[in-house]
Amino acid sequence: MRPLWLLLVLLIVVLFPATGTAQEKKIYVSRDANGVLIFSDSPAPGAEEVSFTVRPNLMEATEVRFPEKKPATPEPYKVEIMQPEHQGTVRDNTGSVYISGRITPRFQRGFRVRLLLNGTAQGEPQSSTAFVLRDIDRGEHNIQLELLDQSGKLIATSPLTTFYLHRASLITPN
Repeated sequence: MRPLWLLLVLLIVVLFPATGTAQEKKIYVSRDANGVLIFSDSPAPGAEEVSFTVRPNLMEATEVRFPEKKPATPEPYKVEIMQPEHQGTVRDNTGSVYISGRITPRFQRGFRVRLLLNGTAQGEPQSSTAFVLRDIDRGEHNIQLELLDQSGKLIATSPLTTFYLHRASLITPN
């Protein structure tokens, strides 16, 4: 029976919230003809007084500090030539060479990629890392990709890739 009273007192505390200052409250409890508990703030015949002290809900202020964010240093760009492979042989009788590169992390809008063949720029810089060279002479060639920003400043370059173009000769077809 005692735990029931404690539960009821707790219920009363929840139902009658604090007004902001600690003060004495008087609650009366009684039973009706059916045995149902009746809570009231005014006394009734046969009611028992339940008293408790309501305290304001106070929480101490605590200072929360977050670690300072260091300015993010941008990850340097890495430029690679994926195709043709370094020291690889390209076999194409028309002299066409398909070049594909990769730049990580993904470069910003406005950046451009320039292809160098044997140290000479091929066409205008473009927004793609895929290039096609036409009518290239057979033999050894070096290619390199350069990443340029909006103002044309060089941001990153790929390592030099050497490839060999094989074109069948009219004199010796093999």
